[in-house]
Amino acid sequence: MIDLYTWRSPNGDKVRIMLEECELDYSVRTIDLGRDEQRDPDFLAISPNGKIPAIVDHDGPGGGPISIFESGAILLYLADMTGRLMPTEPRRRWQVVEWLMLQMSGIGPMFGQLGHFLYSAPEPAPTAVERFSTEVQRLASVLDRRLQGRDFLVDDYSIADIACFPFIARHERFGIDLDELPELGRWLDAIAARPAVRRAVSAIDAAG
Repeated sequence: MIDLYTWRSPNGDKVRIMLEECELDYSVRTIDLGRDEQRDPDFLAISPNGKIPAIVDHDGPGGGPISIFESGAILLYLADMTGRLMPTEPRRRWQVVEWLMLQMSGIGPMFGQLGHFLYSAPEPAPTAVERFSTEVQRLASVLDRRLQGRDFLVDDYSIADIACFPFIARHERFGIDLDELPELGRWLDAIAARPAVRRAVSAIDAAG
């Protein structure tokens, strides 16, 4: 059994999707960021940076529990544990890692900053909005170009696609016009139609 510590966010959503894709038994432990539950010492023992998501695999390597924090690390751990959604051929494997790292270092932070200045900043910050909106649009275009002539980011569906999907699924919130990015729109629809993704999204919606 795996415990998933999460709150509704793209980073939390991608781990729930991965758990559904891998058909793993898991339970959800909600960390209410509005109540600063991420600062609770018990959670910090699992996720020292005080960020969601995190997991505890009660039957980890060697048979004992292991905790993993950082969403990209969790995806890699689950892929390694199950042998799913990560190529074994070295060239394609490293391509998946490349696109996963782009999400972790670029898409996640830039979308997060734009979301903050659009919806959470205490006062308007048009310069910041313009800066981060430009970068979000650029990153969406990078994905669109990558998807020309291929179904997924690295040939077959992988953790790279899972990592990027929850951010692009919020395209309206971030002002991304998929009519101008047809390959990205096609990719988004294909992933959204997957049964495991539909299960995950339904569970996320039900949890509010």
